[in-house]
This record gives sequence, C-alpha cells and structure tokens, in this order.
Amino acid sequence: MSNSLKFSEPDKKHKVCPWWVAYLFDNPLRRKIHPPEEILSPYVKKGMTVLDLGCGFGHFALGMAGLVGESGTVIAVDIQEKMLCKVRKRAQKSGVGNIIVPVRRGEKKLAETESLDFVLASNSLHETEDKAGTLEEIFWLLRPGGRFLLMEPSMHLKEKDFEAETKLAEKVGFGKMEPPFIRREMCALFEKAPAMVRLT
Repeated sequence: MSNSLKFSEPDKKHKVCPWWVAYLFDNPLRRKIHPPEEILSPYVKKGMTVLDLGCGFGHFALGMAGLVGESGTVIAVDIQEKMLCKVRKRAQKSGVGNIIVPVRRGEKKLAETESLDFVLASNSLHETEDKAGTLEEIFWLLRPGGRFLLMEPSMHLKEKDFEAETKLAEKVGFGKMEPPFIRREMCALFEKAPAMVRLT
C-alpha cells in the first residue's frame, strides 16, 4: 500500500461521465437543491485539508473552500482535464484559487499518509474502476477521527450497488455513522476510528 493518494488512470474501456454532462447538474438549481456549505458545514471546518473526489466543475470544492478558509486546503480531484480547467477558472473568479488545488487522477501525489481531515466522493465512486482500492487509499489518508461522506445519485445507481459500496467501505475499516439527508442522493457517512493506527 502506497503512502500517497494517487488514483490510477482507469482502463480505456471503463466508462466515465463525459465532461460536458457536468453542465446539466452543476447549475443554479443544483446550488439551491444541494447547497454545499449547508451540507458540508457539519464536517468541514476552518484550517482543514479536505479532498473532493470526482469534483466535476467544483460545485462542492468551491463550497468547501469557503468553509476551510485561507488556512485550509481543498484538493479537487477528477479524471478529466476539462473538468479541472473549469474548476481553476471558477476558483480564481471566486477568489479561492489559492485554496483549491486541482489534481488530475493518476498524475501526481496528492497527500501524505493521514493528512486529510475529510473526504467527499459525490456521484463518483460508482464510476471508479477499483472501488476497493480507492476506498482503501481514502481510509489510510484520513487522519484518525477523519470522516468520509459518500454520495451517489438515487435516480442513477441501484440501491443494491450503493449497499455494496458501503460494505466495501466497512471492509477496509471505516465505521458507519448517521448520514445526512440529501435530496435525490443515497448517502453514507463514515469515520476512521480515532484510535486506529497503521501497523505496516
């Protein structure tokens, strides 16, 4: 197991959502239905280092930037460079370009072991080829006591597939917590036990 989060490039046969589809679900209506600050404020605080896996156009990354403030860092990860270009532009326009760090999956080290306070995977894990490996990396990169919020689209993903993802998360060591209610989303909230110590 590597001591850095470096999500591998998926196989070319593995389908991912086209970058332009983000225009359909990252818009003013979504900001009303899924206000990032309201959803994430219970978990994201000033000074934190957080990660948005599958950031798209930055809907949640921008919200987290406001919550962590100048002393924090938001690592915005996506497989598609066009998504990250949009994130960079929006971050600069919003005045949080120095807080958000866009990173393309598979290109470089994202964080050292146990350096993350919070991870969000919004509508992205189901598109990840190696779900178990990704969850394992997230687990070891979270600080003890760090939390992981998994969100998947209820209108797109089957409930049994979501349950399979949550079981994988528990298998790698996450403890389940009471999840938030988010419209049109299936949600699971996990914590890395505060006393958990890596033995290898």
